[in-house]
Formats: sequence, structure tokens, C-alpha cells
Amino acid sequence: MLACLLLLSLLLPDCAFAASARNAPAGDRVWRVIYVEGGPFSDYQRIFQGLALGLEERGLIENGHVPLPKDSEEARGMWEWLHQHAGGKHLVFLADGFYSAGWDSRQREKVRQDVLRRIREKKDVDMVLAFGTWAGQDLAAQDLPVPVIVSSVTDAVDAGIIPSVEDSGRDNLVAPIEPDRFKRQVLLFHDIFAFKKLGIAYEDTPAGRGSIALNEIEDAARELGVTLLRCTDTFDIQDADLASERLLACHKKLVEQGAEAVYLTYNVGLQAAAMRKVLQPLADAHIPTFSQLGAPDVVHGALLSVAQSNTAEEGRFSAGLVEAILKGARPRDLSPVFESPVSMALNLFMATLIGWNPPLEVLAAVDEFYQEMK
Repeated sequence: MLACLLLLSLLLPDCAFAASARNAPAGDRVWRVIYVEGGPFSDYQRIFQGLALGLEERGLIENGHVPLPKDSEEARGMWEWLHQHAGGKHLVFLADGFYSAGWDSRQREKVRQDVLRRIREKKDVDMVLAFGTWAGQDLAAQDLPVPVIVSSVTDAVDAGIIPSVEDSGRDNLVAPIEPDRFKRQVLLFHDIFAFKKLGIAYEDTPAGRGSIALNEIEDAARELGVTLLRCTDTFDIQDADLASERLLACHKKLVEQGAEAVYLTYNVGLQAAAMRKVLQPLADAHIPTFSQLGAPDVVHGALLSVAQSNTAEEGRFSAGLVEAILKGARPRDLSPVFESPVSMALNLFMATLIGWNPPLEVLAAVDEFYQEMK
């Protein structure tokens, strides 16, 4: 301990976590948990739901059947539900422990300062669940004495949250990562439709390219010998209606360029209320689509994507990380690598619109069918 305290005086980051862990009571310790996000996102909801179920399965809480909110991407209600109903003797989801910047860059800094002040000065936090790139970046850059688990990041390495898949770079940090997740989506899409020209729309900035894992999409295109047709614009804006109009224009452009399929990347313009209009040019041209986001886009009209169960698996994986940390593991020593099972979601209404009759081998891989565009 003396050596560690001496190192602390030299401001070496990992000792802060080591000292905290060594002073922690064993066995019957109750861990106080907070949640931090950049803003509402449906992926966070489903991963958080999977996390809660995983914690129940591992006996860390009594009730993990937190309901998903209807017609909302907010996770605050889910957090409040867990605070009231989780039960158990190991984890407490603090009533005032939910932090969201609401996708406001100014609020982001306030949230960061509030969280850091609480951890370092109030000292009533034992673990942080960080969801998304903003939260991951803001907390990974700090020398914190508590474990931080970062979830739902497209590419934690590219985002600068961790230096490599093999090493998180900090003793208190672990960031679950599914290598080549989006490359495998494109390969799966190609297995079904054998397209030669794939269209994508995205924001051509470092953050925009990173948020959609453009490097993985390009790797898949090179491997397949597919031409990547691109339409770029500014989509990461507060005005979702304007983002949708820009995305609609991009889809019209991709049709004109001769796209044979379109990979729908993460995009502010893919709002539920605007999906039918935004996808109409592609449907009129009988062009199949695959959503990078997942089943929520399929509900609203995307032809294909991964099923919701795939996203929940990341949450269950994170529950295993929580259990290991509670048992004394150093987050840095935990493997962050996981791989979701292959299962798909299919919108049968969109399949009819584009004149596609799914073959039996595709239907066999589909876990979730949707009959309409909501």
C-alpha cells in the first residue's frame, strides 16, 4: 500500500483505482452505481435491458425485467424502474444517478464535471455504466478510482476510448467490443442479395466516419469486390427534420447513381416519423436495405437488420463484466471481446414493396418478423 501511495503522489493514474479496490470491503459490499450517456438512443435501451436481465440471471439483482419505454428512446425511466424494483444485496442503482447530456455539447461538459466531482469529492459512487461514445470518451480520459464499463460504442479503439482491443489502457476501464461487427453485417447483406454497387449516406467528418465504422464497411466492400457509392452531408444536427430531408436527398442521389442495395448507417435523419418518406425512393426503385442500427429501423421500414436479441447480448456480456468486478477482478484484465449470434429482423411489408420473395434459407435465419411500417 505504501508503494501505491507513493505512486499516487506522482499522479500515476492506475494507483487511484488500485488503492480503492484494496480498501474495499469484501463479500457483503453493496456497490453504488450510476449511469452516464451522451443522449437518448434506442441501442442504449436494449443493451441496458439485456444488462439488467443478465444481472438477474447471475443473482446480482432480484428483478431485471425492466420494461422498454414505448415511443421513446429515453433510458431514464428504465433507470428509475431499476432503482425501485431491482432488489438484491449487491447493487444499488442510485436514485439521482442518471446523467444525460441530451446530445447537447454544452450540457456534455456540465455532465462530465458533475460526474467527476461526485466521484472524487462526494465519493458515493462505486461503479459507472457509460453508454455511447461521448460518455466513454469523457470518462476514459480521467484517472478515476472506480470501475467504468463502456457500452454501445461503434468502435472504442477508433473513438480513442481504448488504445487497442487487447488493452483498455487503464486499470479501472473495460469497453466491450465486437470486432468486425459491421463488416459482418455487410457480408451477410451481400450473401443475400449479391449486389455489385452498395450505397451509403454519412457525414464525412472524423466523428461521422467513426460513428458508422466506415473502415469496416470499406473493408467489406474491398473483400467482396463491391463498388461503394457514397453520399455525404451534414447529418449530426439538432434539427432532425432537416437531417431527414438531407437523407432523403441522398437516397434519391444513390438511386440515380445506380445503387443495387443500400446500407442504412447510423443517422439522425432516420427518425421513426420520417422513415417511410426517407425510404420511399429506395422502395420505388426496388432497392433492398439493411439497417446498421438494428430492429428498431426494421419496425419502421428498413428491409433487414440484426434482431433485437443481438443487441441485448452485449448487455448480458456486460453483466458478466460486472460480476467479475464484484468478485475482485481488475477491469483492465477482463477480455472485452464478444460476438453476437447471427439472427435477423425482416420487414415483410417492405419485402413486398420491393418485390422480393425471401428464400427459405433467409427465413430460417430470421427471428423477428414485422408485417407493416409503423
